[in-house]
Amino acid sequence: MPKSKIAGIGMYVPSQVVTNNDLTQYMETSDQWIQERTGIQERRFAHRTDETTTTMAVEASKIAIERAGITAQDIDFIVFATLSPDYYFPGCGVLVQRALKMKEIGALDVRNQCSGFVYALSVADQFIKTGMYKNILVIGAEKHSFGLDFTTRGRNVSVIFGDGAGAVVLQPTEAANKGILSTHLHSDGEAAEILAMYNPGTHANYWADKNYASFNDALIGDMFMSHDMIDNAQNFPFMDGPSVFKKAVVKFPEVIVEALTANGKTAADIDMLIPHQANLRISQFVQQTLKLSDDKVYNNIQKYGNTTAASVPIALCEAWEAGKIKEGDLVCLAAFGSGFTWASALLQW
Repeated sequence: MPKSKIAGIGMYVPSQVVTNNDLTQYMETSDQWIQERTGIQERRFAHRTDETTTTMAVEASKIAIERAGITAQDIDFIVFATLSPDYYFPGCGVLVQRALKMKEIGALDVRNQCSGFVYALSVADQFIKTGMYKNILVIGAEKHSFGLDFTTRGRNVSVIFGDGAGAVVLQPTEAANKGILSTHLHSDGEAAEILAMYNPGTHANYWADKNYASFNDALIGDMFMSHDMIDNAQNFPFMDGPSVFKKAVVKFPEVIVEALTANGKTAADIDMLIPHQANLRISQFVQQTLKLSDDKVYNNIQKYGNTTAASVPIALCEAWEAGKIKEGDLVCLAAFGSGFTWASALLQW
């Protein structure tokens, strides 16, 4: 059975740089406050109308496809991870297929937030290994900036996120010392609401609490978006930061060790760890837990913020472009996020 290899990789970030000091125009915060809590110094925001999750994904995909030595017509499947699609439906996968004038191939959208890219990579890996597809485009892209609460009320979330996209082309390989060795996926929905965007959406308990006699009454009675929801910022993302941090620092190293153990490796064998860029303090905690030196962990949250599903492929691309990942290196990708979901992938570059 063949393994999957990353044959090409690309990234795209918007040109607009937004510093911590820029955010002080809209909320009570400071560069020191943000850096102490997150490690973030700046982030990129997409153009309000001219750039979308899809257009950024397309730019990253073009680079990945070119580096793989193929054309868009050679792609036979798309897996697109995002929490910020252009439309509620359809998903962004078909929009990329259209934009790049691909054949009438399958397109799958993954909604696993911060761990979305690693989940998408795992899905694509299975298709490659079974021989169903030969050139799979795997994308992580996000446009957070259009949906954040840029007030003091929302600063705990809004200062963290940025926009961008990353993509890889996955192909089969018969080489014994190359490709994805294993992927590991987990979830626990017990505390799903401590990192969530509650609305838009429908919830049976909300309907029940209102004691509506019928579904039509619920529609008339503001089931979907009330003034209370808006007043309480329920149309923006919510995060209980300390609780997320406590869970992440346990599950991050756990899923990394799981991948290493499954392949008879230890943390000392890792040449490069690419953690999801959630918070620099989380990455530093994981690094200390695994006893990894600075040159074996790549972080770029300082300049891009948390780009959720895009963060792993953007960091992976940057690390490779900088020569920090070389042929034969053991690379570990890991992510933890809303759901909760968490995942890892171990590969030989």
